[in-house]
Amino acid sequence: MVETDGAAFWPRAVTAGQAARAGGSRLGRLTLALVTLVGIIAFVAPFLAPALSQADTTNARLGDSPLITLALSGACLVVLFANVGPALSSRAVALLGVLVAINVVLRAFDLSFFPPGEFSPVFLSIGLVGYVFGGQMGFLMGALTMLSSALFTGGVGPWLPFQMFAAGWMGMTAALLPGAGPSRDAQHVSRGEVVRLAIFGLAWGFLYGVILNLYFWPFLAGNADISWSPGTALTDGVRRYLAFYAVQSAGPDLVRALGNAGLMLALGAPLLRIFRRFRARFSYAMIAAPSERSG
Repeated sequence: MVETDGAAFWPRAVTAGQAARAGGSRLGRLTLALVTLVGIIAFVAPFLAPALSQADTTNARLGDSPLITLALSGACLVVLFANVGPALSSRAVALLGVLVAINVVLRAFDLSFFPPGEFSPVFLSIGLVGYVFGGQMGFLMGALTMLSSALFTGGVGPWLPFQMFAAGWMGMTAALLPGAGPSRDAQHVSRGEVVRLAIFGLAWGFLYGVILNLYFWPFLAGNADISWSPGTALTDGVRRYLAFYAVQSAGPDLVRALGNAGLMLALGAPLLRIFRRFRARFSYAMIAAPSERSG
């Protein structure tokens, strides 16, 4: 085993046996794709139901929420351990655990001193982890942050799995940004890179609210102009939701979006350097043993 320049966070297999171990990463990607599909179905299912009870939005998801949380937590473990080899598992798990623990403390502080659902500092590291370490680590960072902080603060409820999905998707999509992944020079962070990440954080400040509202909005009874009912046409439903969002959610989401962008502009560059140094140190290449090369 030799150190590399950080070109790959996970090991590169050069023998048949090592190639089999590398299949874990493919298993992680497949698991993450299936989890994403389950999440989409969980959000969309109420809109496809022939009838809904719209009397109590708080308890509307109590029946399916624990099962979704359990399945999502198990999938997170599969994604994690499918991606780490024996030589890397302790480092990867330790890094993820430390970052999640920091976010748990930050979220406890946020919930104590800021109104719920508005600004939260946890989204900064969720986006950066996905950007530097890849979509799978980003999803784990977001989902496990929400799960762990809910257990720590007593914020467990029917909303929890949907928070895990939304935060996980933020971390996952950060890997799609230009410049994401390893860098040849861990110390170099361009201004344009930080600006892109700030715009990403700004957009997800709104997207997080747009997505999360969907877990309860179909169960909301009230003004027909901003609520949904079974049989509503798609275009009419979109119009009603946009009206609901403008009245109920746009203001708090603006605070979150500006907070995300501001933190990224202020702290994005130094944190990127730190995360990239960690990634470079954790990178290695697998070298075939002489017997394997000759065989």
